[in-house]
Amino acid sequence: MSTVVTGEAVVLELRPASFAARGLSVLIDVVSQLLLLLLLFFLIGNTLDGALDPALTRALLLACVVLVIVMIPVAVETLTRGKSLGRLVMGLRIVRDDGGAVRFRQAFTRGLLAVLEIYMLAGSLAFVTAVFNEKSKRLGDMLAGTYSMRERVKAPPPAAVAMPQELAPWAELADIGRLPDPLSRRVSRFLAQSERMAPPARASMAASLATEVSAFVSPPPPEGTYPESYLRAVVAQRRERDFARLSAQHDRSEQLGRRLHRLPFTDP
Repeated sequence: MSTVVTGEAVVLELRPASFAARGLSVLIDVVSQLLLLLLLFFLIGNTLDGALDPALTRALLLACVVLVIVMIPVAVETLTRGKSLGRLVMGLRIVRDDGGAVRFRQAFTRGLLAVLEIYMLAGSLAFVTAVFNEKSKRLGDMLAGTYSMRERVKAPPPAAVAMPQELAPWAELADIGRLPDPLSRRVSRFLAQSERMAPPARASMAASLATEVSAFVSPPPPEGTYPESYLRAVVAQRRERDFARLSAQHDRSEQLGRRLHRLPFTDP
């Protein structure tokens, strides 16, 4: 995971594509381009066989090569902001080093260098430069200031807040009211990020939030309770009570549905 700070001071966490994923996307792109090129050669050969001067035919074939190998990939990458067939399949996208979308200049630079790296040198130069680069950059990426980013990243499921065992008896008997939405969101964010915070900031934030939450909870927790443990107990107990309430409502709805289903209905 790489961290990028934009000009607006927004921190972006981007995950560069692995060497294997990028290699497969390039292979898909190369195979699709070669198949398209063979199709064009076949159509030209069958349609214009003998109708054109040999020099003109060679010029037309060369134009097809430039179209398929350079122009189409550059146009697709520019219009889709870094996509291609292979990257679409592998869930990748080409972005600038600052995390922004690629433009024509970057796509054109990459497209021209791809002729040398991938086709003329059979991918050897791209392999050597990418395998020794932490972002799997090829030469075209280095000159264009781009790299391949993984888009389809599974978001880790939010970890459930566990009930501190020493506070479980108190939490079961405590009167815990509904927290205001802004306060509830702040507490949730703090508990999710507390392990990554510096100890002084963590303790200060926990004490401040615990003071706000205490206005909606009674009686107070046992003496000597840590503020963060108090917050975890309140959130965990509130979650259990909400789940029990929703389960009871669901059961009542099912029972009501079964009673209504057994009632005799008469046609109007």
